[in-house]
Amino acid sequence: MLALLVLSVSGAALVAWLNQRGEAPVSSERPATLDAALVARGAYLARAGNCVGCHTERGGIEYAGGRRVDTPFGALFAPNLTPDAQTGLGRWSPSEFWRALHHGRGRDGRLLYPAFPYPSYTQVTREDSDALWAYLQSLTPVRRANTPHALRFPYNQQAALAVWRALYFRAESFVPDSSRGAEWNRGAYLVRGLGHCVACHAARNVLGASRGEFELGGGLIPMENWYAPSLAAADEASVAAWPKADVVALLQTGVAPQGMATGPMAEVVYRSTQYLSAPDLQAMAGYLQALPQEAADHRPAPAAEATVLRQGEQLYGQHCAKCHGEQGQGVAGIYPPLAGNRAVTLPASVNLIKSVLHGGFAPATAGNPRPFGMPPFAQQLNDAELAALLSYLRQAWGHQAAEVSLLDVQRAR
Repeated sequence: MLALLVLSVSGAALVAWLNQRGEAPVSSERPATLDAALVARGAYLARAGNCVGCHTERGGIEYAGGRRVDTPFGALFAPNLTPDAQTGLGRWSPSEFWRALHHGRGRDGRLLYPAFPYPSYTQVTREDSDALWAYLQSLTPVRRANTPHALRFPYNQQAALAVWRALYFRAESFVPDSSRGAEWNRGAYLVRGLGHCVACHAARNVLGASRGEFELGGGLIPMENWYAPSLAAADEASVAAWPKADVVALLQTGVAPQGMATGPMAEVVYRSTQYLSAPDLQAMAGYLQALPQEAADHRPAPAAEATVLRQGEQLYGQHCAKCHGEQGQGVAGIYPPLAGNRAVTLPASVNLIKSVLHGGFAPATAGNPRPFGMPPFAQQLNDAELAALLSYLRQAWGHQAAEVSLLDVQRAR
């Protein structure tokens, strides 16, 4: 019994130490005035991090919080980032804000949930953190009390969060790679840090921690049920073989000759990357093109039944060929080709299903203000018809992807 008690106390002490390592005392001191240049820089960085995307409730005031974030462990609600003294960041100091980004700890000392992507933000520099703080302090204060989280037990306990952090989180600083140029390092900083691309483009274990050999190796976005494809696989979303200008175009406008941004990525382009500077877009594109590549799996999937493929071909002729062409060739700059399109043949078919069910739309951007879109077919086609149509798309024109089952469609619907 004594041994078990000693072991428990030792384990608790280890978890506590792992959660505090590297933390320095924070200062509550606040500057008397806000530097205009620092505020402007912070506004740009907030765009780069797409902070408004999570911290704005649909139809609500920007940065006033309240947006619900569903997770496998319950619901989280984004907090108010406006400088209201009672409900927002009005009393936070730059040092306290930096601790939240770098260490994932709130002003009151409580541990923050990693839905706030501090596992990525930990790489943000202190200088950029101070600029972000200055920008948020310049906003109009909004009195909006934060909505309490609705997590299930034991995930709503600080002790459980402390154990998670002890296992999966360690504060770190971005260290430039001296063997790489300044542009690559800037791209790495934006993609891995403030851009927090790994938050979507990584597989997750049962406790929600990223896993896999490749940091950006793709994964299903929990609860949203969109698949964020691997950025390091040629048969998924690698851009290593693209002209660099096309990668920049996709990030800036949402469209490129090879395809367009849809689903959650369309929101990222709409709210964030379209506003980035040309040098930063070039840097991100260069970093993404230089990612180590995964080996592609070229094994063909079993063919769907001939009756299914015939039905799918008939449905394609009725509903799709007018825009996408008899041979899936599309129309340049208007309707994307389906033949040879990686979005059609991804290992996970959920994105394709959701796009046909709910419609496919690129973001409206300054560079593409009136994008073409595809209407939803959820009311026109039943589940069996959708499964047949999509199985045909995934096995026509030389494609060798797995067929779409009736259950796949029902889950996505």
